[in-house]
Amino acid sequence: MVTHIGPKEVIPNTMRKYEALYIVSPKLNESEVTAIAEKFKKAAEENGAKVSKAQLWEKRKFAYEINHMKEGNYIIMEFESETSVPNELNRLMRISDDVIRHRIFALETA
Repeated sequence: MVTHIGPKEVIPNTMRKYEALYIVSPKLNESEVTAIAEKFKKAAEENGAKVSKAQLWEKRKFAYEINHMKEGNYIIMEFESETSVPNELNRLMRISDDVIRHRIFALETA
């Protein structure tokens, strides 16, 4: 999709849909997990994303141990943004001590 500005200026619309899935420690209680989800939601929104969902998915066992842990709290966040926002979220999640693993997916558009 292309956004038309004037008779000669055309700026491409770079908004895409993304899904971020990240895992936090199983030792955290529900309010702490919610606070972490809100922290990353706020970071995405401050960078111009429209977050449609950010919530605890469930606590699940891992197929193998990660950092001496056998399970973790999975959090899922769906958002629409410019391509710079997933890069910033990736950076923030990588340096966060709360996040065990994370992955950000670009969802296909129909």
